[in-house]
Amino acid sequence: MEAPSAPPSPPQQRAHTGPVYPGEVPITAGSPVKRQRRWSVVALCVVLAVVCALGASAAVTSAGHRVDVLAVAQDVPAGQKLTSADVVVAAVSADPALRPVKATEKGSVIGQRTAVDLRAGQLLTSSDLSAGGGLGDNEATVGVAVKRGQAPDGLAPGQKVLAVTTPAAGQKVTGTPITVAATVVTVGQPDATGTQVVTLAVLADGVTGPTLAAQAALGQVVLVRQPLSGS
Repeated sequence: MEAPSAPPSPPQQRAHTGPVYPGEVPITAGSPVKRQRRWSVVALCVVLAVVCALGASAAVTSAGHRVDVLAVAQDVPAGQKLTSADVVVAAVSADPALRPVKATEKGSVIGQRTAVDLRAGQLLTSSDLSAGGGLGDNEATVGVAVKRGQAPDGLAPGQKVLAVTTPAAGQKVTGTPITVAATVVTVGQPDATGTQVVTLAVLADGVTGPTLAAQAALGQVVLVRQPLSGS
């Protein structure tokens, strides 16, 4: 007689924590959010916003800081004495690159002579005024157009020169050339041909100025720079 066979073992079942419904996707817990990194980004944004605000505030404050200076009210030729009608007070933003004459110094500049031609609207600077009062009442100005080679390089207002007349082209030098002592008032920019106009202050005796002007009109004037006093 055969022994009864052992009953089949039941199928293994997977353990689960709860019921599983058709179509349901199990949810897994993600890694924790790094809140510390997020707060660092927020803090950086706050710092940048504060820096930008301070920069804008400084720019507005600087632009709003204005000072009273002197400006030219009307055109003034070189060598002329400044009058109260020639200058006006203007308020400009403070800028270290600009060095205009302060409005409080108006009394000290009135009566001084200009070293260069002034144009209406420009700011008045100390370099626009002749040192030591500039031209005297016994001096006149003459414009001399000189070509390349007829004047030394580096001419500047205030320098002492000799204006020497030269013979016309093809003529021989006879006698002693006319020599006029002068002071440079302004030096113009060379044109396309290299010619530049140099304004000279000469003795206002009714002869020196007209004579020099006549020779200059013929292009027969050469400028010689004088040595500095004491050298």
